[in-house]
Amino acid sequence: QVQLVESGGGLVQAGGSLRLSCAASGRTFSSYAQGWFRQAPGKEREFVAGISWTSGETYYSDSVKGRFTISKDDAKNTVYLQMNSLKPEDTAVYYCAAGPLVRAIRKYEYWGQGTQVTVSS
Repeated sequence: QVQLVESGGGLVQAGGSLRLSCAASGRTFSSYAQGWFRQAPGKEREFVAGISWTSGETYYSDSVKGRFTISKDDAKNTVYLQMNSLKPEDTAVYYCAAGPLVRAIRKYEYWGQGTQVTVSS
């Protein structure tokens, strides 16, 4: 079992930055990949970025590549999503998730409660 707790959402102007945090706990969380998904109103949940706790491999969706950076702090059991050059279309509820492989997007099985990110134009 893996528990995930997100923080760091908020309201920011277009072009600004935010950093999301996701603290992981549970006996086996370090054997998982951890990622971020987002869901905008009226849209399906989409993958944003992922990172492997063991290898550090990262994977990004094309829509955020070059603007967002995912990283981890092993000592704090925390994964971060640094979001730069934010656009109004980045507005969504962002969810932290854990799954067996970074790129196996449909196999993420543990989810946090979500945190709202709103980008104003």
